[in-house]
Amino acid sequence: MRAAGGHRQTRHTVEEAEALGACFGPDDCYGVSWSLVHLIETSPGPVPQVTQPGPDADDWHHTLWNRWGNLGLVAEDVTS
Repeated sequence: MRAAGGHRQTRHTVEEAEALGACFGPDDCYGVSWSLVHLIETSPGPVPQVTQPGPDADDWHHTLWNRWGNLGLVAEDVTS
């Protein structure tokens, strides 16, 4: 498949999306982290599991938990 500009567009696998989920650091690395989020969320499978962040977790852990970690939970489960 060719994308605009003639570049080949490739799909990534679920395994690659899970590996990308481990690449987040304490900051957004000049926007690279948002690119990782986009790649992971457009993968052909579910997003990686995220553990609930502890009190000393960085901002990205909280962001990923808010986007992926509490899927299917009700408010009481998230706040307890």
